[in-house]
Amino acid sequence: MGRSFAPDSKFMIDTTTPIVTRFAPSPTGFLHIGGARTALFNWLYARGRGGKMLLRIEDTDRARSTPEAIKAIFDGLKWLGLEWDSEPIFQSQRAARHREIAEALLAVGRAYRCYASPEELQEMRELARKEGRPPRYDGRWRDRDPSEAPAGVDPVIRLKAPTEGETVIEDLVQGRVTWQNKDLDDLVLLRSDGTPTYMLSVVVDDHDMGVTHIIRGDDHLTNGARQAQIYDALGWPIPKMAHIPLIHGPDGAKLSKRHGALGVEAYRAMGYLPEAMRNYLVRLGWSHGDQEVFSTDELISLFDLNRVGRSAARFDFAKLENLNGLYIRNSSDGYLVDALEKFLPELPDGVTLAPRFQAVRDRILAIMPGLKERAKTLRELLDGVRFLFAERPLQLEDKAKNILNPEARAILGRVIPVLETTEWKSESLDAAVRGLAERENVKLAAVAQPLRAALTGKSTSIGIFDVLTALGKDESIARLRDQAGKAASA
Repeated sequence: MGRSFAPDSKFMIDTTTPIVTRFAPSPTGFLHIGGARTALFNWLYARGRGGKMLLRIEDTDRARSTPEAIKAIFDGLKWLGLEWDSEPIFQSQRAARHREIAEALLAVGRAYRCYASPEELQEMRELARKEGRPPRYDGRWRDRDPSEAPAGVDPVIRLKAPTEGETVIEDLVQGRVTWQNKDLDDLVLLRSDGTPTYMLSVVVDDHDMGVTHIIRGDDHLTNGARQAQIYDALGWPIPKMAHIPLIHGPDGAKLSKRHGALGVEAYRAMGYLPEAMRNYLVRLGWSHGDQEVFSTDELISLFDLNRVGRSAARFDFAKLENLNGLYIRNSSDGYLVDALEKFLPELPDGVTLAPRFQAVRDRILAIMPGLKERAKTLRELLDGVRFLFAERPLQLEDKAKNILNPEARAILGRVIPVLETTEWKSESLDAAVRGLAERENVKLAAVAQPLRAALTGKSTSIGIFDVLTALGKDESIARLRDQAGKAASA
């Protein structure tokens, strides 16, 4: 595009003007992780300066825009805690305003009607390809007399862009970025059917919404130059722009589904905490020294665009999991129980689990300290408490089946009468089971592992004595009898 980048330079922000940012997704799919980070950067920048973040749904592609996608955007932002200010604006409802501005540019000679046919445009593209040039409209209708217009042809309206000099953006992340105007052709403002183009719509909407700062991905950088030309033609002030680097996978390749290019709802369903996701996303491109973990208040006070790097950030699932695990360990037990309850609808069997979850809520709270030390997601936490509301007879995992061999089941038969006469407290149960292991002349694990498999259906769990106390005496004995009984009938 003939653009050039200045060396490192950052620009002072005028904090006397109220800050207004905007997040402007297209509702043609889910709210992907890159869009979520863009929304977060806009939200943090505005909140940290007493400003507003507005939401605009760019739904002009009516064929691909769906109510489901719009709902996914709303739900994803709300889950992340990124509440927007004022009512959302739908770009499709503003087409008349966009056409009005195009006609105004036409009236003052800053735009013109172009009657070039699709065949002519194709010829221009083919000639540019042969000559090794980027395809450009050649301006053939720029200064022609309207009387030469062919009959029966609906024209497009094009911007009469400058052909000499430079277009410059003082970008708050990229620094000074320069384009040679000869490399930027006369872009279309209105299509032949009267519908406005993306370039025009964005400029008009940003102006009318009072947007002061445009924060978006650097794949829009050239769009910034083209939109700056529209602003200049209209005599409107150009918002400050900040084009942030894109997110790549750990291997440096463009982010794809195998890397984590999923919708925000997918991360919610995997059991990530919204505050952990915010923390992880902000560190994809932004830094504050060596600090890795931030409270939301810290992020609001510290975030600034001059700490956003220019290199592509790399998404790493392992780092996200570790950070989420840290947040789980540092969360209060009550918060995690509430989070688990909200998480249930994300599971296929969540509806049927909800009543049983409620019935054992207090028991889940009691064992949460041991559970959260090993879990990295809410899904893992829920797996750790499922034994509490599992229905008898338990469905055993393969590893649990292997543990419960005939010898192990026989041990269960001998431990049941011991437990029946033991006070149901963790310390007393511990002493009773250890005493049995000594009399059997076996290691504690030879008793504890069969107990765990029979009581939880799994080979791993929180401490076995915590399992016994959480289940209670009657349920524990009943589950042990279920498995010991199989030995007697075998």
